[in-house]
Amino acid sequence: MSRYILEVENICKSVGVGEQQIKILKHINFFAREGEYVAIMGPSGSGKSTLLGILSCIDKQTSGNVRIDGVNIGQLNKNELTVFRNEKIGIVFQSFNLIPVLNAEENIEIPLFFSKKPIDAASKVDELINLVGLSHKRKSLPKQLSGGEQQRIAIARALAGEPIILFADEPTGALDSQNSEVVLGIFDEFRKKYNMTIIVITHDIKVANRADRIVYIEDGELYERNSAK
Repeated sequence: MSRYILEVENICKSVGVGEQQIKILKHINFFAREGEYVAIMGPSGSGKSTLLGILSCIDKQTSGNVRIDGVNIGQLNKNELTVFRNEKIGIVFQSFNLIPVLNAEENIEIPLFFSKKPIDAASKVDELINLVGLSHKRKSLPKQLSGGEQQRIAIARALAGEPIILFADEPTGALDSQNSEVVLGIFDEFRKKYNMTIIVITHDIKVANRADRIVYIEDGELYERNSAK
């Protein structure tokens, strides 16, 4: 049986001041194994994006522990966390977040400037830009790309550092059905090639059904399909 890549233990998240605390996440327990593809579904305001922010080391929980590849990320200082995130984690946002003054291949290459892994940047960019089918757009700026093309470049950037886990927040939310299928195909290909763990936040059941497992979040509580809350 494959090892756990992601372990979430009793995560809580509250916001506010003093006694005026709003509980966003309530005692979340969750895991994902190496190579597993998990979809997290839930209505707007359920806490799913907050959870993804904590898991991907962008936000911090109020209490509880998150372990990625056996490392308790809550025990890392700011610099250690930055290095860890760059080495282990890939993140895909719905809003793409490409740097507008850099062309497609330069955007893909960004994580490699900070990586200590022995990755040849030119070869990796070539591999990824071909994988996402945009080798003919490698010199194009983001404004010269369609929304689907921008998302494909953003995915390539997230994969450049060869992360062990990829987090994606509504990666197809701004795309039409054709581009959505291309994006999901890229996830499938890279997962197969690198045995990567993938965690996807989505509201689209078609996207969720591509996963090995679907978990649901509602009112800050997480539960498995066909199980009681």
